[in-house]
Order: sequence, then structure tokens, then C-alpha cells
Amino acid sequence: MRKLDEKREVLYVIRAMDVLMSSGIGLEATVHSISQGGYGVISEDFKNMMDKVRKGGRPLAKEIKALMGKVETEGYRRLLNIMHMNITQNTDIIETLKKQGSRMEEERTEDVKKYIEDLSGVPESLLSIGMIGPIILAVLGLFPQLVGDMGSFFSMPEQSTIDVVVNIGLFLTLFAMIMIGLKTHTKDPGL
Repeated sequence: MRKLDEKREVLYVIRAMDVLMSSGIGLEATVHSISQGGYGVISEDFKNMMDKVRKGGRPLAKEIKALMGKVETEGYRRLLNIMHMNITQNTDIIETLKKQGSRMEEERTEDVKKYIEDLSGVPESLLSIGMIGPIILAVLGLFPQLVGDMGSFFSMPEQSTIDVVVNIGLFLTLFAMIMIGLKTHTKDPGL
């Protein structure tokens, strides 16, 4: 859950930091602003980090470094690394945030394209299974009535046997549609 939340929110945090810092707000004030909420687990991390800086007297750089070990996504780790490098080496954080944001947008776009490609066969599968399967099973269930007197030429199973086969087939059709839905849901990139 944390990984998905980090992945979802980190680009928004980068963009917010870019806007705040481009308007002249410093790194610590920007981190404080992000910590006020709206960015899920990242806001919580920043809030805890700022509380430790204020109460514990530890430098912000050390708290950022400690937080790097806790994160689960590469994008969030890169953001923290950018912040750490700005404090320790006085790098141009605004330009670096813009580059990182652009890179992450491209990655997100690629994830969406891949997700769309993976879904390309789902409508056909659902249509085939969900529409054609029950029609075939209904014809099978009505088969004894359709053949009428011709049933005397070959042996016909009992109607109860045909009903059981049709009901099992309908259940399997429903189960297959549910499994396709689950497969589609698990491939969701979480954007």
C-alpha cells in the first residue's frame, strides 16, 4: 500500500515543490508546506521528519538521509536524494526538480500506454465469454425441444442432466468473467 501511495503522489510533490521553490520559498518551508497534508504517505513522512528536526535538533540533511532508507519507490528516493544534495552541495534544486518531474511524467505515460496495450484484448474476451457462451448454453438447454421427434433416432440425455450442464456452464462463464475483471484490475498502474 505504501509503495502504491508513494508512486501515485511523488510526481505531485515534485511539481508542488517546483512551484513553491520557484516562487522564492526555501527548502525547509517547502517541506513544511508539503507536510501539512494532501500528499498521502509523503506528507506523513515530511511531517515526521520536520517534527524530528524541530524537537530533536537533528539537521534536516540527516533526517532526509534517514528517510531514504524507509522509502519503497525509486522516484521518491530520487526526490529525497535531490533534496539532500541541495543541502549538502548547494545544487540547483529547481532545475533538478523540473528534470526529475519531466522524467517521471514520461515514465507514467509509458506505464499508461503499456496498461492500455494490455487491456486491448479484454473487451473481445468479455464479449466472447459473456455473450456468446450463454447463447450457446441456452441452445444446448433447449436442444431436446428443438429436435422434437427426431430424438427417437438417437439417444437423448435426460432434461435434468442437460439443466445441470447448462447451470454449470453459466456458473463457469460468470467465474471466467470475474477472473478477467480481476486480471484487469491487478494490472492497473495505480495512477
